[in-house]
Amino acid sequence: MIISGAQLAVGAFLGLYVRPASDDYCGAWKTRDMGLLGITQDFYDTQNGRLANAFVNGVVYSHGMFGPMILPSVLLIAFTLGLLLTARVLGQALGWRAPRTVVLAAVLVVEMLLFFAGTRPYQVLLWAPGTITHVLPGVILVWSGLLAVAAGRHGGRALTWTSVGCAVLMGVVVGTLSEPFAAVSGVFVGAAGILLLVPRLRARTWYPFRWCSGWCVGLVAGFTVLYVAPGARLRRAHVPSAGSPLSSRQLRGEVGDWLHLWHSIGGTWVYLAALAVGLVLGLAISEGPRRRAEQDVAEPPQAPGCTGVVKLHAAATGRSRLWDAILLGLPVLLVLISSFAVIVGLRMGSGPAGWTYGRAWANFLLPMIVVLAGYGVLAGRLLAGRLARSVSRRALPVALLVGAAATATCVGAAVQLVPVVQEMTTDSVVRSQRWDRQDSRIRQEVAEGATVVVYRPLHIGKLGEPFHIPDYSQDWAAQCVSHYYHVTRIRK
Repeated sequence: MIISGAQLAVGAFLGLYVRPASDDYCGAWKTRDMGLLGITQDFYDTQNGRLANAFVNGVVYSHGMFGPMILPSVLLIAFTLGLLLTARVLGQALGWRAPRTVVLAAVLVVEMLLFFAGTRPYQVLLWAPGTITHVLPGVILVWSGLLAVAAGRHGGRALTWTSVGCAVLMGVVVGTLSEPFAAVSGVFVGAAGILLLVPRLRARTWYPFRWCSGWCVGLVAGFTVLYVAPGARLRRAHVPSAGSPLSSRQLRGEVGDWLHLWHSIGGTWVYLAALAVGLVLGLAISEGPRRRAEQDVAEPPQAPGCTGVVKLHAAATGRSRLWDAILLGLPVLLVLISSFAVIVGLRMGSGPAGWTYGRAWANFLLPMIVVLAGYGVLAGRLLAGRLARSVSRRALPVALLVGAAATATCVGAAVQLVPVVQEMTTDSVVRSQRWDRQDSRIRQEVAEGATVVVYRPLHIGKLGEPFHIPDYSQDWAAQCVSHYYHVTRIRK
C-alpha cells in the first residue's frame, strides 16, 4: 500500500510540471481566443463532434495551464474516494466487513495498475486531453452509480425518477465525451439491465432496471449526436475507408488487432497484482451480524417420505449452480466484448494502427482490473471459508502462506512499476525546465515584433510535436503552437 500510494502521490505532484504538449496547444489557444462556447462549437463543427469533451476541455484550459496542472490530483482524489465508497456500498450489501487499511490498499493497487502498468502512463495520467477522454468517464460512471444507490436507499419515487433522469443526462455526456468508454459502459450497464429481467435476479423494484436503461438510452442519444456531427464526418473523411466493420476483411483485421492487444496485456504480469490484492481482501473480510444471521437460518426438516420435495430441491440446486457458473464467467466475457468494441472503434476512427493507441486501452483496463480484483475477493472468501471449517492445525499456516504470497505479488508489482514512475518524473521535470526557457525566449521575441519564431520540439510521453509531418500545411501541431504564441509560423 505504501509503495502504490507513494507512486500515485508522485503522479499527482507531477501535475505541477505539466507543460503544453501536442493537443494542449490547441485546447489552450482555442479556449483563450474562442471562449468556452467557441471551443465547443469548434469541436462540433470541425474536430470530432465531442460536445461534452470540448466543454470539459474549455473548463480545464479556461485559466491556461493551471487546469491541466491540477487535473491529475483532482482525478486521483475523486477516483480514490469513489472506489472506496463503492467498496463500502458493496460490503454493506453483502454483509461483509473488512479492515479499512486493506480496502484502501486494494483501491490504491487498482489505481496504480490503471495509471502506470499500461503502455502510455503519461498520456493516461498527466496529459489533459487523454485523461479527459479516457479516465474522466470512468470517474463519472463510478460517482453516478454511487448517487443512484443513495437515491434508491433513501429517496422516494420523485428522487428515484430524478436519478433515472440524471442517468440519461450522464449517458449523453459520456456518449459525447468518449466513444471508447461509451462502448465499454454500454456493454456492462446493458448486461446488468438484461440480468435484472431474469426472474431469479430481479430487484424488489424496477428502479435499478430503469436506471440502467436510462444510462444506455443516454449513451445512444449522445453517440448519435456525436456521429452525425460535421466534425465527426470530417474526421472520418481523413481516414481511408476500408469498408464495413462487419465485412470479412475488416473482421479479420479487427480480430488480429484484438489478439495483438491481449498478447501485449497478457505479457504484463503486474496485472496479477489485482488478483492478489483481491485475494488478500477476501481473506481479511469477516461476516457482519446480518450476514451471520442469514447463514444461521437452517433448512426446515423434511417429513419422512417427501422424496418429491427432495428431488425438486435438488433440481433447484442444479439450476442455481448453473446460474452461479454463468454469473461467474460473465465478467470475463464482458471485458473481452468491450475490448473488442474499443478495437473496432479505434480501427474505424484511426485506421489499422488505431489499436496501438495505448491511452484508449484505459477504457476497458479499468473494468478488467476491477474484475480481476473481484475474482481475487471471491477466491479469498472461498479459501477463508474452507480454512474456517477445517479442524487441521495447518489451516492457519496455509492462510498466512497464501496471504504472504499474495502480498509479495502486490509488492513485486509495485516495485516493478517504480522505474516507470521514475522515468515519467525525470521526463516531466526536465521537459518543464526546457519548455520554460524556450517559452520565455519565444515570448520575448514576439514582444519585439517577431512573426516567425524558432521552436524546438520537446517530446514527452510519445506525443506528437510540431514538424512530425513534413507538409507544414498539414502539421496541425505546428499550427496550434503558432496560434498559441500569436505568430504566423514556427520553424526549426
